Amino acid sequence: MSSNLPSPSSGNVEKAEFCRACAQFATGVAVATVRDAEGAPHGITINSFTSVSLEPPLVLICVGHSASILQRFRVTGYFGLNMLSEHQQHLSEHFARRAEDRFESVPWYPGATGVPLIPDVLGTVECRVVRAVTAGDHDILLGEVLRTEVRGGRPLIYYGSAYRRLDP
Repeated sequence: MSSNLPSPSSGNVEKAEFCRACAQFATGVAVATVRDAEGAPHGITINSFTSVSLEPPLVLICVGHSASILQRFRVTGYFGLNMLSEHQQHLSEHFARRAEDRFESVPWYPGATGVPLIPDVLGTVECRVVRAVTAGDHDILLGEVLRTEVRGGRPLIYYGSAYRRLDP
């Protein structure tokens, strides 16, 4: 390793430049779900999902401070992840809109932890929230994986600020 490392720039990266750079990383698309104190289901489209650890099994998701659903994730003990297939772009777009009633026309069933799970997705993960950390304009929610279900299929991909499909 060189001891002659360049000093970091003191300038800020412009938001548009940062977004363009991040768009070069292909991600899967999921719907993160939670139930409120009254038991009503809520969900939001995410592409910021990462496996963190195998022992214990941990994942993280990131939810923006501008999302009205964030408070529900902060106070509940559990959340679910629903990995979308290439044929479920409509669900991604539906859960990305700003509304309180995102589950109004979407079928769901309660998982073992009670979190809302969407039928016919590629897979589901049920998590217990173990930590929430504020980072910039998002919260990072760390979840211990309690249950998974895998159905398989072809994933919905987001790359270059657009939905994509894997080549056959």
